[in-house]
Amino acid sequence: MRWQVRAGAPEVATPRTTARILAMFYAFGGVAGLLALLGAHSHDGRSWVIAAVAVIALVSAVVIGRWGPRWPRVAFHLPVAASTALIGAAVALVPDPLTALVVAAIVAFVAVDAFFFFRPRPAVAHLCTAVLGVSAVLVLRDDVPVPTVLALVTIVLALGTVTRDLAWRASSASRDPLTGLANRRGFDDALQELLAAADRRGEPLSAALLDLDHFKQINDADGHEAGDRVLLQVTDAWTAHLPAGAVLARHGGDEFALLLPGLAGPAALTEVERLTALHPGIGVSCGVAQHLPGETKAQLMRRADGALYVAKDGGRNRCALDGAAGDQLVTELAAAVTAGQLDVVFQPVVELAENRVIGVETLARWTHPERGAVPPDEFIALAEQHRLIAALGEHVLRTALRQLTALLDATGVRLVLGVNVSVHELDDPAYPQRFAAVLAEVGWPADHVVVEVTETQLECDAAVVRETLEALMRLGTVVAADDFGTGYSSLSRIDVLPVGNLKLDTSFVASVTTSPRRGQLLASIVALADNLGLGLVAEGVETVEQDAELRRLGVRIAQGWLYGRPMPVAELAAWLADRTVDGAFSIAR
Repeated sequence: MRWQVRAGAPEVATPRTTARILAMFYAFGGVAGLLALLGAHSHDGRSWVIAAVAVIALVSAVVIGRWGPRWPRVAFHLPVAASTALIGAAVALVPDPLTALVVAAIVAFVAVDAFFFFRPRPAVAHLCTAVLGVSAVLVLRDDVPVPTVLALVTIVLALGTVTRDLAWRASSASRDPLTGLANRRGFDDALQELLAAADRRGEPLSAALLDLDHFKQINDADGHEAGDRVLLQVTDAWTAHLPAGAVLARHGGDEFALLLPGLAGPAALTEVERLTALHPGIGVSCGVAQHLPGETKAQLMRRADGALYVAKDGGRNRCALDGAAGDQLVTELAAAVTAGQLDVVFQPVVELAENRVIGVETLARWTHPERGAVPPDEFIALAEQHRLIAALGEHVLRTALRQLTALLDATGVRLVLGVNVSVHELDDPAYPQRFAAVLAEVGWPADHVVVEVTETQLECDAAVVRETLEALMRLGTVVAADDFGTGYSSLSRIDVLPVGNLKLDTSFVASVTTSPRRGQLLASIVALADNLGLGLVAEGVETVEQDAELRRLGVRIAQGWLYGRPMPVAELAAWLADRTVDGAFSIAR
């Protein structure tokens, strides 16, 4: 584990500051060259050449001051190197040694520029080139004593060393001492620079805020050293896989900030989700926002912060995209919900002991007229951000119940319906009444509905959410903790969560046949659920071997692609007729 600050001081100055300082040095260098020429003891035809060099420096100062702030940082290597060439040419051309020494002393500007503008290696390269080049020209003149040249070299090297130390200290003020990432100050400087570049080039820029879930609990339970280790683990995982040009900063405490130049909002959201999946040991809530034309950096980060809170309100350990850049899709989603154009599909839930299909989980699907199938994570996140989730959830519940009622009438099979409910729906005290009204409208019994809520949503501190869940349970509805095992306080709070079922996260099933410890852990969870009188459902079963191991461990209920993929109700009816005999379910081999 690396505890030290990462090596390599960053550039201290932004392109705007770099251009201003470089222009000033070029201007002073040009003026110094003219004054040295005026003070020379003798003049000849070369004086006009020296004057031309000084004028070039003055003109360069104007050009750099005017257009330099728009240059990329790498472009400044050229004028710094050119200044060395100009100084060397002037030293070779001046007629007397005293003037040559005065002009050569201007190389001190290169020493300051190099360490103030660039990282150590290129800075040392610029300094060595300048010192060796000008020193060689002075020695070749034969009228400047070598000790005098060495004295000048010593002074310039000392100035470069001092500038390096000052630049390091200045850059440290923009660095987080634990992770070595940029701190808030360094992030603000980078954001200002990238905003200017994005406006200049017409390219997109997205910003993200990332917050480690339940980080305070780690500090409280295991101490701040454990918290520091987690911060370093996250930093190492992300920095090793950052896309080119990205800027990662520790914004403060357990919050990180990320800048993604060249990526629009949806692409940035995908990139952030990829990064946060690199360390499944800790949950991360993320908010992403795309820069809008004319927007200040404060406005951009305010929208990213708003998206972060949407992710947290949605149950944490998820990413949310600010909707300001996707208003058209939001409008189309609202129209689709109002018109009832969203579809539902059903995935079978199987009782393993009797090989019997006992229920289905319903999932929403949206086929956009132009984009085609929109990923559920995307349109559900938009629905939550723009207060459409209540209407969407009610549409899904009503549609699923009506289709299952028709299936019951046609086949005589009544299945238990599992439906995912957002914390934004549960945060409404009137939700149980609306839920009961839909059941009454369709004529479906409450005890044949399972409301599935992610475990992280159940762990939120909102009293209204808990009261809503308790009201649903009083109706006879079963409440299930979905994705169980991904939170942090599962074992400490399992006895007080308002749930009747636990739905094991797919990560448990994925490795149950390859990891003996995972199998032992799953056996303990089965025993724990039995002792507490809780139902247990294993999700994500894909192989016959996983099915056999779950049966051996005593898991009673399961779902996954081995038994059946999500399908429309007509396909479900045909599937049930084809795959069941006298109510018994057969697994495809």
